[in-house]
Amino acid sequence: MGNYANVNGIKLYYEIHGQGRPLILLHGGLGAIEMFGPNLPALAKGRQVIAVDLQAHGRTADIDRPLRTELMAEDIAALIKHLKLDRPDIMGYSLGGGVALFIAIRHPELVGRLVVVSTPFRRNAFYPDILSQQGQVGAEAAEAMKQTPMYQLYASLAPRPEDWPRLLQKIGDSMAEDFDLSNEIRGIKATVLVVAGDADIFPPAHAVELFGLLGGGKRDGGWDGSGRPKSRLAILPGVTHYAMGSDPALAATVIPFLDEETETDRESRAATAQPVGATR
Repeated sequence: MGNYANVNGIKLYYEIHGQGRPLILLHGGLGAIEMFGPNLPALAKGRQVIAVDLQAHGRTADIDRPLRTELMAEDIAALIKHLKLDRPDIMGYSLGGGVALFIAIRHPELVGRLVVVSTPFRRNAFYPDILSQQGQVGAEAAEAMKQTPMYQLYASLAPRPEDWPRLLQKIGDSMAEDFDLSNEIRGIKATVLVVAGDADIFPPAHAVELFGLLGGGKRDGGWDGSGRPKSRLAILPGVTHYAMGSDPALAATVIPFLDEETETDRESRAATAQPVGATR
């Protein structure tokens, strides 16, 4: 079911699928909810999925502000409060993964488990050819990019399809900015699953580095598993960045992680929980 929420100065489109523990689902850049394909119903079989179209994407119209992950994170934080959700899990892919990281960094009291999919935490982690391609994204590329599936999806959903050049300019400007979230990620308290493809837009080693910042990869897990880190890492074989959102391997990897709740999770919830109302 589709809805709009007026939060944080934006009219944010979201859909609710399934029942159970809530999961906020955030798509990638130049995409929309639909880019998760069969993974959305798979996830919704065991939980309540709240899938969102981010600023200037899908059915959510653009507003007069830059397209920045930290600003979109405030939109989602406001949506969580608007829906009176109690520490929902959050799953973000690519751009959506950056948004998810900022929510966990800035609003730890609002987050249950976190799934970060195909998301670099430093700009220089992208392969050089990807950085070169990003440098070509802007309003002047709008006509040529009308031949892409990204535009076809955008044109079929956007309240103002004529905003396509504006979206490309904003996302191009955003991608040109340097970033490095290493220090902030070290402070994340949530239990995190890091997912990347072995054919992603950055080397698998970068996902391993993110896992390391979250406390993973420091020691043997032990015969009884007691030495395992609280966070997890998954490198999906043969999966590219562009196929990741709809590849069935994604849901198959994520669902067991979301279904597991450890003592660490319970302690984290107790330590940072603030009353934000009952789960819808």
